[in-house]
Amino acid sequence: MTYQTAQHAPAPLPPEPAPARKPRLALMGEFSAGKSTLTNLLVGQQPLPTRVTATRLPPVWISHGAEGACLTGTDGSETPVRLEDLDDVPLETTALIRLTLSAEALELCDLIDMPGISDPNMPASVWQNLLPEVDSVIWCTHATQAWRQSEAAVWEEISARLDAPSTLLITHFDKLKTPRDRDRVLRRVQKETGDGFNAVFPLSLSQALAAGEDMEAWKTSGADGFIEYLVDLLLNWAQPHRPRPALKPATATEALQPDQQLRAEVLDIGGMRDSSPQADPQAQPQLQAAAANEGPRVMPRRVSAPSRRSQRPEPPTDGD
Repeated sequence: MTYQTAQHAPAPLPPEPAPARKPRLALMGEFSAGKSTLTNLLVGQQPLPTRVTATRLPPVWISHGAEGACLTGTDGSETPVRLEDLDDVPLETTALIRLTLSAEALELCDLIDMPGISDPNMPASVWQNLLPEVDSVIWCTHATQAWRQSEAAVWEEISARLDAPSTLLITHFDKLKTPRDRDRVLRRVQKETGDGFNAVFPLSLSQALAAGEDMEAWKTSGADGFIEYLVDLLLNWAQPHRPRPALKPATATEALQPDQQLRAEVLDIGGMRDSSPQADPQAQPQLQAAAANEGPRVMPRRVSAPSRRSQRPEPPTDGD
């Protein structure tokens, strides 16, 4: 009787899969290549200092949540800090800054703003220790010194450790004044990096921030194609064998407009994620839950779902 009972006992349930976490994107490159400016662009606000004299920060890990900041010390201690005091963080005793913001972009991913790879005031171990936590990299290279040997050497060392495709941004592209110079730099970088990056985008971060509601200025800055590519990548992150996006980056011959007054909010609520033909509602649990609630979805303010192309976002308020 005991034997028969054992034969008909239900099989044990398989262990529940580990909950999916959001992708972690590291912003990397040389000192003053525009990493912190890119962070501010993506989150639609300016939590990080971008002045040349104030950008020597340890890694800044930014997640979605109520606004707040905390210092993780080299001894493992945690100390709350005000956002306005970030440029006074003691480098000698701080291993990491944990920052939470209510930015819509952070619903899709965590951002890790890394120090410059060749900053003489900061040992490489400061950012190398975080690499095991990184899924993908957005590498920023300054257009006037694009893809230096130091960058190529570091990328060769770390790229094999990454699990997902990475992206290269040629920043400060407006500093190249002629179409010939822009074409030359873009072609050289694409040739030297080969297939090391999933996509290469020339970009003027300052003009993207200054574009406001000027759609042509936003597209000319190079941000339009990059943001659309990035959102597509994140929405399809967990798809098995996801294809590499084949979006065409902005052409180098496009004239870049002069800087305008800084007044841009980068992301806007209103586009519907699940209306994208490539979106997978099961790719990330948080996206599926959002779809069930029929609430507003996160989309770049200038990248609308196909059915809403004709709609323009509301202009930012004076406080944005």
